[in-house]
Amino acid sequence: MSSPAQPYFQRHIFFCLNERAAPQACCAGHGAQEAFAHCKKRVKELGLAGPGKVRVNKAGCLDRCQGAPVAVVYPDGVWYSYVDHEDIDEIVESHLKNGQVVERLLLPADVGR
Repeated sequence: MSSPAQPYFQRHIFFCLNERAAPQACCAGHGAQEAFAHCKKRVKELGLAGPGKVRVNKAGCLDRCQGAPVAVVYPDGVWYSYVDHEDIDEIVESHLKNGQVVERLLLPADVGR
């Protein structure tokens, strides 16, 4: 019997970049594109990018608009809301690099669209 296939990436982080018309909440209106770019840059700088490591992806609506801006890390299924580049740096260092969830940035389970 063969062993289960190893995932191509250890972790994916998806950033919602969806834009909605005002007054609806949306991630694009809260600096999501800049956060995505910063995360991608940090992951590369730390040597975390590539097969068997971390992938930083753009996403459309993740349906958690009231928590905007949001990102989710898979396969862990951990949802984050962030404010600035320091928050992104903490997610990269703690979760993406070391596998430790950043509790203070967790998106409450009941926050939806």
